[in-house]
Amino acid sequence: MDLPESPDALSNATWADVAPYYEALATVPLSARTAASWLRDWSRLEELVGEAAAVATIAYTCDTENAAKEAAHLRFAAEIGPKQDEQQVRLARRLLDLGWDDPELATMIRRLRTDAWLFREASVHLFSEIEELETSYDKITGAMTVEWDGERRTIAQLQPFLKQRDRAVRERAFRAMTEPYIAERTNLAKMFDESYVRRQQIASNAGFANYRDYVFESKYRFDYTPEDCARFHAAVEATVVPAVERLFEYRRKRLGLKAVRPWDLAVDPDRAEPLVPFGNVTELVDRACEIFDNVDPELGGDFRRMAEHGLLDLDSRPGKAPGGYCMTLPFRGEPFVFMNAAGVPEDVSVLVHEAGHCFHGVAAHRLPYIWQRATGMEAAELASMTMELLAGPHLVRPAGYYERGDVRHAWIDHLEDVLMSLAHVACVDAFQTWIYTSGEGGDRDARDEHWLRIRARFERGVDWSGLDAQRIARWYRQSHIFTAPFYYIEYGIAQLGALQIWRDSLTDYRGAVNRYKSALALGGTRPLPQIYAAAGAALVFDAARMGELVALVEDRIRELRATHEGALAAV
Repeated sequence: MDLPESPDALSNATWADVAPYYEALATVPLSARTAASWLRDWSRLEELVGEAAAVATIAYTCDTENAAKEAAHLRFAAEIGPKQDEQQVRLARRLLDLGWDDPELATMIRRLRTDAWLFREASVHLFSEIEELETSYDKITGAMTVEWDGERRTIAQLQPFLKQRDRAVRERAFRAMTEPYIAERTNLAKMFDESYVRRQQIASNAGFANYRDYVFESKYRFDYTPEDCARFHAAVEATVVPAVERLFEYRRKRLGLKAVRPWDLAVDPDRAEPLVPFGNVTELVDRACEIFDNVDPELGGDFRRMAEHGLLDLDSRPGKAPGGYCMTLPFRGEPFVFMNAAGVPEDVSVLVHEAGHCFHGVAAHRLPYIWQRATGMEAAELASMTMELLAGPHLVRPAGYYERGDVRHAWIDHLEDVLMSLAHVACVDAFQTWIYTSGEGGDRDARDEHWLRIRARFERGVDWSGLDAQRIARWYRQSHIFTAPFYYIEYGIAQLGALQIWRDSLTDYRGAVNRYKSALALGGTRPLPQIYAAAGAALVFDAARMGELVALVEDRIRELRATHEGALAAV
């Protein structure tokens, strides 16, 4: 089959340009003898189209104010993508009808069978319309700026002010960061209303009672259930939420406050000045190269190649979409990292997190077919969250970001964030479950009211009195709820897996790293529990095992605080 030599040939393609390649695969004679070569051709086509689409998405998120880049992204996302999905199902059915079987491709075949089962022609236009709505979300949030001391800044650029010792500055920064979302509430709510209706219709078209149930199939959640997620919520409430309350109480006492307010959550209660891990993006990248070299030379080499090939866009600037992501370019097998650095310790965590995704993408690219390389998000986030913890011992200078006396503060900050993030994950997943199963999710006021109720369940120990609008704005800022619904419980599942690998690394660091790399190399060729087992972890939804991991984190935080207090006493 004659395919383009590179994705560049498809950069300006329309569906009319792409369709003949799918038609050729759909009509060429196919037998058990030719299935392998046919599958290689199909895989290569998906690499080419997928990378052309990825390049367009990257260009748009890096510059959401550019109309040409927006149009190119929408051409792939809203025009080509849904029709491509239709053809993928058509080709999958050819392979399935053939009865072709290969034990090494069992997971891939199961996913193709699921895609074929879920596909409904009546939903194709709905996916296109949702893509356009999601692009609008990125455009609105990417354009958000605030005035700060006479200068226009992005929301991400205000993060350092949340770490200042001056409480008035922190409060001003907090209010400034939430105000754009409050101001855009009507537009964002309307956008969500329209997406909600379409998503529920997609589920109905496929025979499901609600979009939550549809998502469990479409995300290939073969190894856990909605009931397991409910157990996860309850376990977080029983084990994580009280631990986070203890963190907030420590913070309250150290800062001498009557009550912890939301602008008191980022400042270091044990340090007079905030940590500044790097001076500019170049330093951020150079030190990351050294850290990954120390974790594992092969991984360090992977990251250096990304830097050399210009596959990092890390600074924050107006017009750039918020947040961060890693996107693997499937043809060349190289990942791209996008983030909005502001010079705070969280930037280090984000970069290391996304690098974990990069290492996963590079390792899985060695597998022959594109479908074998794709994993569920539970395995993808295991790669990233584990890397955050494995990189920890190497954050000390000269190679890392912190002086020896400061690194304990960075570690405490990260471990506190681990616990707070688990509570946030449970909150977001429970909220989305309510949206799509309660029958009230299409009511924007009911959504906001329920967010306040569920937030109070999972975030205790912070005084939000008089700040309902700001608290509601938090879910409007959570892009996943708008653009990737139900992509969030994976963070919690993966965080608990990462903590298990980290626990093992405390006594066998090299063995833990090697097991981690072995799991990455599996890509999506095995069921999720087997991938976790290869890394030395298991899926956790119950309070007993979750409580053990929470206790491990709390114990480590106490040890680090004791070290800090001992150092102060010696002075």
